[in-house]
Amino acid sequence: MRIDGKGIIDRTRPVSFRFDGREYGGYKGDTLASALLANDVRLVGRSFKYHRPRGILTAGSEEPNAMVEIHGRTNQTPNVRATVQEIFDGMDARSQNRMGTLRHDLLAVNDYVSPFLSAGFYYKTFMWPRAFWERVYEPIIRRAAGLGSLSGKHDDGSYEKAFAFCDLLVIGAGPTGLMAALVAARSGADVILAEENPHLGGRLIDDAGQIDGEPAALWVARVEAELRSLPNVRIMTRTAVTGAYDNGTFGALERVGLHKSARPNLPRECFWRIVAKRSVLAAGALERPIAFPMNDRPGIMMASAVRSYMNRYGVVPGKRVTLFANTDAARDTARQLIAAGVSVAAIIDPRADASSVEDCPVYTGAEVIDTRGRLGLREITIRQGGEEKRIETDCLAMSGGWNPTIHLTCHMNGRPQWNEELAAFVPVEGAVPGLSAAGAANGTMSTHGALAAGKAAAEAALRHLERNVAEVAVPGAEDAPYAVRATWAVEGKGRAWLDFANDVTVKDVRLAAHENYASVEHMKRYTTQGMAPDQGKNSNVGALAVLADATGRGIPETGTTTFRPPYVPVSIASMGAGGRGMGFAPQRFLTSDQASRDRGAPMVEAGLWYRPSYFPKPGETTWKEACDRETTMVRTSVGVCDVSTLGKVDIQGKDAARFLDFVYTNMFSTLGLGKVRYGLMLREDGTVLDDGTTARLGENHYLMTTTTAGAGVVMRHLDFVQQAFCADWDVRFISVTESWAQFAVAGPMARQLLAGYLGQPVELPFMGVAPVQIGDVQGRLFRISFSGEEGYEIAVPTRYGEALFRDLLARAETMGGGAYGMEALNVLRIEKGFITHAEIHGRTNAFDIGMVKMISAKKDCIGKAAAQRPGLLGPEREQLVGLRAAAPITAGAHLFRPNDKVELKNDQGYVTSVGYSPTLSAWLGMGFVVNGRARHGETIRLVDHLRGIDVLCEICDPVFFDPEGGKLRA
Repeated sequence: MRIDGKGIIDRTRPVSFRFDGREYGGYKGDTLASALLANDVRLVGRSFKYHRPRGILTAGSEEPNAMVEIHGRTNQTPNVRATVQEIFDGMDARSQNRMGTLRHDLLAVNDYVSPFLSAGFYYKTFMWPRAFWERVYEPIIRRAAGLGSLSGKHDDGSYEKAFAFCDLLVIGAGPTGLMAALVAARSGADVILAEENPHLGGRLIDDAGQIDGEPAALWVARVEAELRSLPNVRIMTRTAVTGAYDNGTFGALERVGLHKSARPNLPRECFWRIVAKRSVLAAGALERPIAFPMNDRPGIMMASAVRSYMNRYGVVPGKRVTLFANTDAARDTARQLIAAGVSVAAIIDPRADASSVEDCPVYTGAEVIDTRGRLGLREITIRQGGEEKRIETDCLAMSGGWNPTIHLTCHMNGRPQWNEELAAFVPVEGAVPGLSAAGAANGTMSTHGALAAGKAAAEAALRHLERNVAEVAVPGAEDAPYAVRATWAVEGKGRAWLDFANDVTVKDVRLAAHENYASVEHMKRYTTQGMAPDQGKNSNVGALAVLADATGRGIPETGTTTFRPPYVPVSIASMGAGGRGMGFAPQRFLTSDQASRDRGAPMVEAGLWYRPSYFPKPGETTWKEACDRETTMVRTSVGVCDVSTLGKVDIQGKDAARFLDFVYTNMFSTLGLGKVRYGLMLREDGTVLDDGTTARLGENHYLMTTTTAGAGVVMRHLDFVQQAFCADWDVRFISVTESWAQFAVAGPMARQLLAGYLGQPVELPFMGVAPVQIGDVQGRLFRISFSGEEGYEIAVPTRYGEALFRDLLARAETMGGGAYGMEALNVLRIEKGFITHAEIHGRTNAFDIGMVKMISAKKDCIGKAAAQRPGLLGPEREQLVGLRAAAPITAGAHLFRPNDKVELKNDQGYVTSVGYSPTLSAWLGMGFVVNGRARHGETIRLVDHLRGIDVLCEICDPVFFDPEGGKLRA
């Protein structure tokens, strides 16, 4: 099926590939679709609902039929469009959505019962009988749902994400895009030219036109060579712009290695975030089909696709081609085929007044009313003036006109407007700020008009950027007027298909209207029209026209559905490049990690950090034994714990104290030098975001600490508050979490240990901070405690962390102390009633945790007003309490009155944290109970059905140990 002398493929480089297990050959530059057509393979897939045979319809990313799976050694990618997948040696492609072979699909039985599977049948069928749902309907639906399949293995391919910035982004490299890029480039602007195809030129290549009296391909080559030679131009081929977002930001997907054999260091795809000061949409237009009876046979395709395969790939999709089109421009398909020596059986034109002068039979005022050939077109039936005629043909090229590619202009809720002359929707200027549609994307359908529109769009963008505009002449090109007489559907006996992938027919749309699903959005969901992977690119406008006719409304009144990004499918792997496996949650290790492992400590994840759970000693057989020992050690001697994972934010500026007042509920502008204060932070909705301490290190210098889990969240919150509410304040902050290693030293002998280590008495008051000198290293010493004992935290630059930890630990061990891990840390803080994110879990406010008095009445703060809303204060709220029990209890358990039935309506609260206290010889917990602060001393029932626990507990004050605070203030 190749034509000599045609195409821009490299015929000196043959390529071998497989499709459905059979070996085929093509050439470098072929797509899978062009290579299959060259091998006379017309059947490539099955439709979704009826499993009807499907062939190649288009030559671009709008393809609804030819979707295949690409199988690699380490990945399996479904729903790849054969029309954009370039072949490479060893490529293994397989058809999908079939049971059995492609030719003998067992699920094709659905087509024979199609009268029972009309639009909306699922809404009516699967409601009754009710008992059938789980055992009959759902298993069948799950088996049939979806297109393609996954291997079930991790994709080991490489993906990337990248950022780019430019003055002008040109989307599409057809005549409009090339002209816009050329004008902007010669004017000195930074230009990005993005084209989803491997080659520039667009329809200039596909249609084999002329510019300035010579083949258009020569002009394209000259412009491309000039653009590539300029340092201010980036040409991005195989890159589809997928979405338009705020502030001139665009998403774009680059196919980097999908057209090559897998290589270890070659990414498959790269997802770009492009920020452009101005942009030009030069994405052209999409040819639309005509809905005539049985218009879905393999071998029926778009007229523009026939030209593309012939001129771009040197392939003719049939030996005897017929054309069914309602525009003069589509006649070029027949002329080019005849010039290439291909037999054209006939031209069928529904316009009665159309020209009948061509070098082949022309039937004006005629329509195609039937086709034959289940696995490949063999014959069509036309109707002209009441008479019917059969024509033998194996390829029918159809064209119902062109739809401007307006999708990106609608991604920010813009709505297109109907153009009656074009019988198509066109974009509204300004729908996306900074973006201008030009050329065919704006309804200009001639080549000369597209070139001129590209130049004008670039000049307008340059003037907005206040740049001088270089003078570039518009070359001479075809400028024939575009005339179309809309033909949406042809009446006949067979089914006329609108959405080829989802098997939606004209009858389905009319049925939706008849059943009062007359809104375009309702019709879409009732019929699934436009919900296939092609997002209705081929079918939406035709379906809207049929709906408008069925409801007696005009197309503008009927409206359009909502266009959403992405314009083409985007793999999750490309958007999250680097964010899988260990890249998804990078492992972060403490400076003390090796020292802890040397002592046999098992590691647990805390946020993204790995922290020691406990430090086992010889003879200890369970974690609880180690935990009890470590807890007792801190209470009786001294313990050392690495707390470097706490978030640390360095805050400076004249308005730093004012900023802290605004983000914290309590006052920080009164904090003295060398002092530390505990603070509570709220979200905008009044819910507790985080808690921690902030130290004043200098006149306008503060260091905020956050919880380990809240480090990133708080930093993001601070950024938001500054940008949204106080951008003009003199305050700057930066995360220094990784810059400092910090260690807690706690217990009755903590001061003695530090005095010996520092070589001087430690007389720091509670909640104080001071610089300390450790040899040549400048550090910081804080008098704060998370254990309830006299406690300190000593911080040094990160590179000295391991040495400090080992030194402190060695000294502690000589004093009967040692290291303690997360388990003991948790028990110590529960004994003291200190909260963590187990308690401030996103649902609790300051009243719930007993800290409502920390919301200062003297100032405003984030979340203050929201925290005072009705329903967020009062006895009906679940309030923080302590729980004491003689038997083991569990976090996550629910609480009930002892005599109440255990059911949802009697639920009194839940448990957030638990631990066994060797200090108090009891199981302790923290949780939330309705009106809990008024119920201290009451007995409550703790129930955990999952673990089989049913225990009576005493409701207590959450501070079990040293409630007066004498020990930590010693």
